[in-house]
Amino acid sequence: MLNKLFGRRDDEDEKRQSGRLPPGQSLTQRFPVLHYGPVPSFNPQTWSLRVFGEVEQELTWTWEQFNQLPRTQITMDLHCVTRWSKFDTAWEGVALATLIAEGFIKPKPSARYLLQHCENDFTVNIPIEVALAPNFLLATHYDGQPLSPDHGYPLRGVIGHIVGSEHKTPYLWKGGKWLRGLEFMAQDRLGFWEQAGYHNEADVWKEERFAYD
Repeated sequence: MLNKLFGRRDDEDEKRQSGRLPPGQSLTQRFPVLHYGPVPSFNPQTWSLRVFGEVEQELTWTWEQFNQLPRTQITMDLHCVTRWSKFDTAWEGVALATLIAEGFIKPKPSARYLLQHCENDFTVNIPIEVALAPNFLLATHYDGQPLSPDHGYPLRGVIGHIVGSEHKTPYLWKGGKWLRGLEFMAQDRLGFWEQAGYHNEADVWKEERFAYD
């Protein structure tokens, strides 16, 4: 047990010295579960994902249709606002940028923000440039397996830091679990945690945890 503890500390020191560990964060080798509300049930026959708002044409995908969309895999470091960081996490899913580039979704020029609508009336807002960056994914799989229910099965937004990338890295809460809708917006609208006082930008490298930071 001591070897495991000291090994984690050595790894944490190495990540901090290499610049991969943001200020105020600590390394974890687990994947803590944090969310608002109960874990929802999933019925593949009735589940759907709605795309609406500032788009040329609204869409609704069934679970079968969503799984026919182009897929990608990425590896990212995750950083939670509760101060844990998990490195080299492997994800599979659908990149929003790909859906737009290939014409599945056609945002209007007025679309500047994305609001993720989730089960339990939970919402998360991000700027469109963050949603279209390669470190944001509509994820169905983690570490080679379908998401577990408490980590967002069947679909969640996930955002993290890709090593060597200069794209903005918000805290992990900016990817919503149990996604059911993607609303493209001309004006920003605060999500659930942002209304509760969490920082709207949530940049991990600037420690933007709360609105007063």
